[in-house]
Amino acid sequence: MSEVQVVRGEMQPWTDRTVARPALAALLTDVIPANRRTLVLGPHAPQLIESVLAHSADVTILVRSVADAQQLGDEFGPCLQVIAGALDGLQTSPYDVIIASDGLDRVLGYDSADLSWTERLAAVGALATPDAVVVLGLENEFSLLNLLDSRPAEERHGDDEWRPVHDDPTRPVSVDQLRTALPWAVEVYADFASSAFVRADVAAAGRPGELPTRLAVGALEPADVPLLSPSHEGIDTAARAGLLAAVPTGWLAIAGAPPAHDIYAETAGAVLTANQTLTGWDTTITGDPTPNEAPASEPATDSASEPTRGHSLSFDPGVVPGAISSGVAVESVLFRLAAAEDVPGFRKLAADLGDWVSETRVIVRWDDIIYDGDTFSYGVSGWTTQAPVQKEDLLAAAWVRFHDRLIGQHRRHPWPPWMLGDDLVSAWLGMSGVEPPEQIQATDPDTLPATSQQVARGKELATALAAVLGTGPGTVDVRTALADAEAAKHELFELKGHVYGLERTLGFRNKAMKTREHRIRELRGQLQRVTAAHDRIRDSRTYAVSRVIFHAAQVRKPKVVARKLARKLDRRLRRR
Repeated sequence: MSEVQVVRGEMQPWTDRTVARPALAALLTDVIPANRRTLVLGPHAPQLIESVLAHSADVTILVRSVADAQQLGDEFGPCLQVIAGALDGLQTSPYDVIIASDGLDRVLGYDSADLSWTERLAAVGALATPDAVVVLGLENEFSLLNLLDSRPAEERHGDDEWRPVHDDPTRPVSVDQLRTALPWAVEVYADFASSAFVRADVAAAGRPGELPTRLAVGALEPADVPLLSPSHEGIDTAARAGLLAAVPTGWLAIAGAPPAHDIYAETAGAVLTANQTLTGWDTTITGDPTPNEAPASEPATDSASEPTRGHSLSFDPGVVPGAISSGVAVESVLFRLAAAEDVPGFRKLAADLGDWVSETRVIVRWDDIIYDGDTFSYGVSGWTTQAPVQKEDLLAAAWVRFHDRLIGQHRRHPWPPWMLGDDLVSAWLGMSGVEPPEQIQATDPDTLPATSQQVARGKELATALAAVLGTGPGTVDVRTALADAEAAKHELFELKGHVYGLERTLGFRNKAMKTREHRIRELRGQLQRVTAAHDRIRDSRTYAVSRVIFHAAQVRKPKVVARKLARKLDRRLRRR
């Protein structure tokens, strides 16, 4: 345990929340020089502090919360000098390295002067040596998530944050303004939700479907922020305009020590680093990924089916290629073909994908399969199952995920509404060369359709993948909610019309049934009367005589009959 030094501006009771940022920790590892006097400014997660301590022997951290300072002193002991107080209360000799990746928003206390961002930057500059290595974070007020945030400005930050919420005209809101405001020559990285850091010039050159854009979409998609519209659409539009570096959640400026890689991105707890080449990207994955993050439930099988093909998804860095093509994601191409209603082109691409996919452990997802115009290749997604999965199930999982993103995002497509769901996925599987399921007669009401049985395993894999990626059901943006509500309203209107038609049909059938019942009762009464009359006739003597006459009329030889009757009468008379 180290003693905590207190300077002016300390806050108590108070605590500043921090989160682990593996990608930032890897970036700091590349830029922090060895054995230099280092100042960590503002709240940082223990993982980041460990990265700094691994390179510098003399490390000081300044946090405004006394409670946080005491906790850091207990955790790191004498190897870390902890100071509790505000930036304007720190008076010390300059440092060789200053790490302020959290930015300058949480460095002032209750008693601090209302310093503008430029004044806080000047205070930081006074603490740095002329050749210091400085890492400075800045939240982007022009970020896409900030522009699409559906909450009023006064509700975006709570009382537990204690940060400047008023307008500050000196605060940079673009990469160029940030470079101009800083007194050092810096390399700027676009910070996408602290999950992906992309060099600003590389991000500006990124286009929809390319690696920087895919990483940005993957970083912002799970963000727990109520949005007005989906973030992926804004990212793609910004990338088309060459403005991807202008809309991240923040920037990271690095002076004095340029990083070694163009991209640092978190993936499954590990860190992906990438450098751009003439033909694509050279990638490396460091760190230990989190194992067995999401179970993939097993489908029901019968005695004729194959055994279980893996119980959970895990990230395997070994399946991520070391060199990745510079092409675009297959999903982006499919979206364009669907929006253009180019069904023949969509069918051809689906057939080529069906020929390319084979049985493997790697989960296939069209948003990470790279298409360069001629061939396909895997991207940076290394999610695998425990055992190889059949080609048909991999294709089903990929098409189920594509269906959820195409229909769930309300994109344009040429298929009719009554075909959506399992039927549409089955049709896409047919385009990919998978034989359509045999239609079987349902034996009970709970029997699933043949198409549902065909894509059942694919749905389970797609659901497990969405769980580990953090893109499952969550916060829905306003536009999607309105579109879903309008679709539900339209469906309700159609169902009301259907119910009305059924009610009219039932009314007509009820009237017809009543008419038939009345007629049946009339016929039944007539039948009873006729039957009674018939019984009376059969019991009468007239009917008996008529029957005798009828039988007599049937006799062909009356003389023979007369002789027989005479003999019978003669015998009876003799007996008497």
